Amino acid sequence: MVTSTERFSSRVDNYVRYRPSYPPQAIQLLQQRCGLNPRAVVADLGSGTGILTQLLLPCASKVAAVEPNDPMRAAAEAALGADQRFASVKGTAEATTLPAASIDLIVAGQAFHWFKVAPARVEALRITRPGAWGALLWNEHPVDGSAFLADYERLLRRHASEYDAVVGSRVDEPAMREYLGPAMQCARFPNQQSFDYAGLVGRVMSSSYAPEPGHLEHEPLLAGLKRVFAAHQHGGRILFPYVTLVYFAQLRSPGDGEPG
Repeated sequence: MVTSTERFSSRVDNYVRYRPSYPPQAIQLLQQRCGLNPRAVVADLGSGTGILTQLLLPCASKVAAVEPNDPMRAAAEAALGADQRFASVKGTAEATTLPAASIDLIVAGQAFHWFKVAPARVEALRITRPGAWGALLWNEHPVDGSAFLADYERLLRRHASEYDAVVGSRVDEPAMREYLGPAMQCARFPNQQSFDYAGLVGRVMSSSYAPEPGHLEHEPLLAGLKRVFAAHQHGGRILFPYVTLVYFAQLRSPGDGEPG
């Protein structure tokens, strides 16, 4: 079995090239509501190749990108290492290795479903200062979707056995409320990507549930993907819509003392 820490090791190139970023409105929300400012120290948990980290760096004094997967962390270091506000940290949400009471804002982009909630909550309270906030960001398929997305998801359910389990575990509101606290709020923003066929293949193969070369379902998945692309493309491209969800709450009130 491939562990959650290792399962993206072979997908780093596709992850860097084809995963969606987050819309400006999501970063503005963190600035307006969650204490993201030029003095803030931010921890990006499960930071991967640095997609969210890159957006946070211009807005903060320091961003600690905490990532357990070596190839993904190396990709972030290669892309962002020249920025003095960037700190690469080998750690997990449950054991960040960050100093106690050092963080003003904790974020996680598309990573929270890999956390063990109870110990991650303990660690979050340990590393945050009084008044600190937490935010969990997701790029998900919109409920109303599109004809392309309907065919795309049917294809994944047919050929990617883990698709429903992984997707179903992502936006788990009770688990997020346990982590962020009962005052958790949610904001939604539109987002999208546009792909040619090669880009669509790369987007699929960046996902942990997609069968890789050598798997019995890999070639059937690609054959089906080619048919879906041909049916829905316009001018040689396909529109891939998302809704960006931002779940956020104040982890510790301004009057909190040091956690026990």
